[in-house]
Amino acid sequence: MTATTRFLNALGRLYVGVLLAFLYLPIVIMALMSFNASPFYMLPIEWSTTWYEALWQDDQLISAALNSLKIAALTTVISTALGTAASLALFRYEFAGKKILQALLLPPIAIPWLITGTAMLIFFFGVGIGRGLHAIILGHVALALPYVIIVVNARLKTFPRELEEAARSLGANQWQVTRRVTLPWIAPGVIAGGLFAFAVSFDQFVVSYFLATPGETTLPVEIYAAIRKGFTPEINAVSTLIIVMSMGVMLFTARFYKFGGND
Repeated sequence: MTATTRFLNALGRLYVGVLLAFLYLPIVIMALMSFNASPFYMLPIEWSTTWYEALWQDDQLISAALNSLKIAALTTVISTALGTAASLALFRYEFAGKKILQALLLPPIAIPWLITGTAMLIFFFGVGIGRGLHAIILGHVALALPYVIIVVNARLKTFPRELEEAARSLGANQWQVTRRVTLPWIAPGVIAGGLFAFAVSFDQFVVSYFLATPGETTLPVEIYAAIRKGFTPEINAVSTLIIVMSMGVMLFTARFYKFGGND
């Protein structure tokens, strides 16, 4: 190995290390400060669970967190079901406007959520839906659907159509082919799309802010309102819990489901 190669390898490792530190160091500091008894972040850290105890007594924050979980769960179920069905339709059938429909999946992802939130607010009031948790769910489903369709479509591109044809030749009807052949093959894509949908919904602030009503807010909106009033370490505590639960779900999924691997 030449000196130039060793230098480039060391430079690459340094770059990756700096990038990881930039991404994760603020999260680590936030988690540490959630255990600091001082409300002013005084050092050294005085270890305490004061802010977690205060969090469990904050009914407004807990209510917002439960709203976010409920909305994210419903969004995941609805968008995953609709997105998977749409992906199968796009995969199996040819129809007029199919290419245009596939192209229209990208703008909702690319358009700034501020514009999307404003448009949804105007549209929902125009058609009589109004604001509230039902409106937030509809908005989140609209945002999550393109992610699910794109991810499931990517998985379907690796699906051998001969398997479906073989199943039909053996007497299986369309539902049996879908349930026993197609869905098991694309299950990793469906799960990945569902995780994307949950993340998009749970983390969504702009659309939730426009469509929420007083007293029925989501966790991101409540955190924003709390920060405007004055930042408290309770926000560190709830953010740490969210990160731990999110990482737990990801690790659980990766551990017990083989995403296309052979091991």
